[in-house]
Amino acid sequence: MTAGRRLDPSILREYDIRGIVGKTLSADDVEAIGRGFGTVVAEAGGTSVAVGYDGRLHSPELEGALVKGLLATEISVRRVGRGPTPMLYYGAYTLGVDAGVMVTGSHNPPEYNGLKMVLKGRPFYGADIQRLGERIAAGRFQSGQATSSDVAIEATYVNRLLEGHVAGRPMTVAWDPGNGATGDVILALTTRLPGRHLLINETIDGRFPAHHPDPTVESNLSQLKAVVEAERCELGIAFDGDGDRIGVIDGRGRVLWGDQLMMLYARDVLAAVPGATIIADVKASQALFDEIARLGGKPLMWRTGHSVIKAKMAETKAPLAGEMSGHIFFAHRYYGYDDAVYAALRLLELIGQGDADLATLRDSLPSVVNTPELRFACDDSRKLAVIAEVKARLEKMSGVVVNDIDGVRVTGNGGWWLLRSSNTQPVLVARAEAVDATALKHQQAALVEQLKLSGIKPPTFD
Repeated sequence: MTAGRRLDPSILREYDIRGIVGKTLSADDVEAIGRGFGTVVAEAGGTSVAVGYDGRLHSPELEGALVKGLLATEISVRRVGRGPTPMLYYGAYTLGVDAGVMVTGSHNPPEYNGLKMVLKGRPFYGADIQRLGERIAAGRFQSGQATSSDVAIEATYVNRLLEGHVAGRPMTVAWDPGNGATGDVILALTTRLPGRHLLINETIDGRFPAHHPDPTVESNLSQLKAVVEAERCELGIAFDGDGDRIGVIDGRGRVLWGDQLMMLYARDVLAAVPGATIIADVKASQALFDEIARLGGKPLMWRTGHSVIKAKMAETKAPLAGEMSGHIFFAHRYYGYDDAVYAALRLLELIGQGDADLATLRDSLPSVVNTPELRFACDDSRKLAVIAEVKARLEKMSGVVVNDIDGVRVTGNGGWWLLRSSNTQPVLVARAEAVDATALKHQQAALVEQLKLSGIKPPTFD
């Protein structure tokens, strides 16, 4: 038994480990996490782990600490180096290892960093992470020594991205890696694609000097929109800090949100796999679920979160899943994890097979009116209680249908509204949708009323 280390509980998130370097997360913490996770791998019968890291300034130091911890548990390490999280996932699938760990702060500001983990081909999340924290606090570690080796997989990963890709007609495309970890991969990839490709913010820089590395916030797409307009591009594609979330704008500068992209992907996948189950999270438009059904597929609404979505995909054998946040998961012709670069290629492929540009395809999608995802502060100690209070009140109401798989999604009166608790931040998340503007106001009013009854200041609707 080795002396344990108590981690700041705030870093043990639902889907990963994430904190502020120098405040809630240190290199010593990461070494201890390596020892804990290495022991978990060993107890599962494993002997090896693939490790990668993103472009943040402190990621190399934390990667070194992680490797040190893993090696001390007699777990050998294959170090794949710097790149996007999906490249590490690819390594975990193809290098003959038992697990994978990515050092990344994802889409968070520069001072954040953390770890995403997979074990035996499945996401390591939720209760797994809480038990890992308990193990580290108790010092229940295996001891031994192992060796590490460097393995360059970027070129192989790019080859795999392009495997089976049907390019179609050439297009003019703008790309914005946002100074995140996809930069080198996009540079290598676009030289092998037909058409004209314009890259901005492709240099990996953990300070993120151009803009915050989160393409789901529309203001972060301003530079990309300007390039699309100036260069008359057919579309623009952006990525988050570690390359597992995609953002897309069409040639008219309009954002295609995650559920709109999923409608296009569903058309493509269901043509190849008729009747398949396709999964989307509770924040997605009802139009997406209706479109999947119209196309002959089986729509499945599930909880938000990349780890829970991947687990549900494995359970249902779904070939495609997606979230409003831009996590897109292809098991059709791919591995079933969220890879935004692969999702970008599949988008180019489906556009390139026809004459219609992306703006025209967007106009062909079902039309509804809705709010964006609204996030507003609510203390961690209060947010779950608010959801429970709202749910209890709704159970006494008639004329509405309540889906409580993840918060409450309330359908009735020509639309729906959603209120859920974030699993990663002290915030509540809301969204509303309806058949027209008048019905949307009714949905918003119903949501606001419930928040006020729980003493929560409601979000502002534009």
